[in-house]
Amino acid sequence: MATTASTPAWANEKPTALLVLADGTVIEGRGLGATGSAVAEVCFNTALTGYQEILTDPSYAGQIVTFTFPHIGNIGTNDEDIEDLNPVARAGAVGAVFKADVTNPSNYRAGVGLDEWLKKRGIVALSGIDTRALTALIREKGMPNAVIAHAPDGVFDIDDLKQRAAAWSGLIGLDLAKEVTSGQSSVWRETPWVWNEGFGEQAEPTMHVVAIDYGVKRNILRLLAGLGAKVTVVPAKTGAEEILAMQPDGIFLSNGPGDPEATGDYAVPVIQDLLKSDIPVFGICLGHQMLALALGGKTAKMHQGHHGANHPVKDHTTGKVEIVSMNHGFAVDADSLPSGVEETHVSLFDGSNCGITLTGRPVFSVQHHPEASPGPQDSHYLFRRFVNLIRAKRGEELLAERA
Repeated sequence: MATTASTPAWANEKPTALLVLADGTVIEGRGLGATGSAVAEVCFNTALTGYQEILTDPSYAGQIVTFTFPHIGNIGTNDEDIEDLNPVARAGAVGAVFKADVTNPSNYRAGVGLDEWLKKRGIVALSGIDTRALTALIREKGMPNAVIAHAPDGVFDIDDLKQRAAAWSGLIGLDLAKEVTSGQSSVWRETPWVWNEGFGEQAEPTMHVVAIDYGVKRNILRLLAGLGAKVTVVPAKTGAEEILAMQPDGIFLSNGPGDPEATGDYAVPVIQDLLKSDIPVFGICLGHQMLALALGGKTAKMHQGHHGANHPVKDHTTGKVEIVSMNHGFAVDADSLPSGVEETHVSLFDGSNCGITLTGRPVFSVQHHPEASPGPQDSHYLFRRFVNLIRAKRGEELLAERA
């Protein structure tokens, strides 16, 4: 068609989504998912698969996830690959950033497309930007506070968005576990997914584990149930006396979002009281950090955090290296650990602490996510290690750590 005064040779596409950083940087893209805006911290995740599990992990509350893998959404979404206990509560990431536009789903398990699913979850998303450049910015300057906004008509009050991003206090000092924890106690019976069969159900438990929910993932509970545990999930602020009254054989401290020191205001005294009972204790992620605090250690905010499914971690107890899933923006300061607390795992990326144990006691924790979902299953053995502490206390035969 010939070009006329009313028909330009090309037309500039109007951005329908923005990512506005606290320093005033404005990144334009194409909006999808929920409309509106959200203020949060921006991180990047290097996983190649598992975007639905990532976005529904309660540990991502208060964060916008930038996916470094360029093609997100191609396999659609389903009702099985979610990790928060109550999808209606929408615990998880508030925003997502993609490089390529989302295509129609192509997978036999797909239920609905990612765009529709994001809308239902209330996640504001943006595509069509150079995610490599954004990742490089985060690596250089740290995880920025930002506002992600989506308006189909492309009309934004950029000055207001800049002010909101600059004014947000960030995750330091923020207790988000109270926002994502269970509202009441419940019993978990679902066991791990099996291809062509789906999830199973624990009908004949051989032990009782109380899981304190700071933002627990479903696959953690499934793996415990799959090893024979009746799992009672309790809210984050449940007291030690109430937990001990349930007569647990083991106590699990879950993952979760926010600053461990803020959550520790009420969680650490409970953990300290529970440790007096000599019941086996296992912690993951936020649970690991708060166990360290309860034992006299310290935590600190990380520069860019660890988020992905390809992180090498060495287990000093076996001398082996595992590739694991990570999702944390705070870390335990290994130099702060007191006498009697041993470092068991370490990141081979930056040397940061990834695990501790209490000498001579059935108590340990790890920073990474051994349940994966998504990610490799190299660290599944840690659940057997926990179960073996319970079995040893009862004088029962131990399981092989690696089946």
